[in-house]
Amino acid sequence: MGFYKRIRDLREDNDKSQKEIAEMLHMQTTVYRRYESGERELPLWAAIKLADYYNVTLDYLVGRVFIQKKNQK
Repeated sequence: MGFYKRIRDLREDNDKSQKEIAEMLHMQTTVYRRYESGERELPLWAAIKLADYYNVTLDYLVGRVFIQKKNQK
């Protein structure tokens, strides 16, 4: 599974719109849409924020592991 598909699947699994996630990341919806479609590379700060938001590890978010583990806080 590609990294970009993973961030889209996480968003959809959490019943969020691209607009809601873009607002959480403090960016325009069109910019976020490009990250999710793979047109632009997601910056590290945004990946960290998404992993925290969805309570998953960065390894899961970027596709290095396939089992979703929750972050321990």
